[in-house]
Amino acid sequence: MNETRKKIIVNEIVNWKKNRLLPEQYCDYLLALYTEGNQQEEMEGSGKNKNFFWENHYLFLLLIPLSVFLIHFTELSIILQMTFSLLFVFTAILFTFYFFRKGILLQIPLFVAALIILLASVEFFSSVYPDSPLLLYFNLIINCIIWMITGWKLKLPSFSISGILGFILIVIFIFK
Repeated sequence: MNETRKKIIVNEIVNWKKNRLLPEQYCDYLLALYTEGNQQEEMEGSGKNKNFFWENHYLFLLLIPLSVFLIHFTELSIILQMTFSLLFVFTAILFTFYFFRKGILLQIPLFVAALIILLASVEFFSSVYPDSPLLLYFNLIINCIIWMITGWKLKLPSFSISGILGFILIVIFIFK
């Protein structure tokens, strides 16, 4: 096979791998086959993209301390605090769908959304119903159930385990 034809095929396989048209293992196999094991350029370029995605995931985690700051350390009204929290949750959910469509790890935006929902709902029930701990417990149990369902539906064991452990801790705390 001539070199021009091999370059065209290799470029197509790299494009398939980048756009996830084929599983990564198949693309790696085909690249190794057509480049006869000399695929160093493609591997170096993909490492840079992976680092870029990891950096985006870690930057996304900054929404958690920002929401904690806005909820606990400012003199904002409860309506404004909940508005900011809903905005952050909406952003996290949008990024979850975006990461899902791109085939990127989606646990981090889901984790951020779940924690912000937990923080905002606890703050809401604590400030609106300060003398009713049963509503707060009910809210925490609902959050844990949502985490368990999310973990079960999306096959994310971290959410399932967090929901189960949270539920057990709440039950222990209630009956203590």
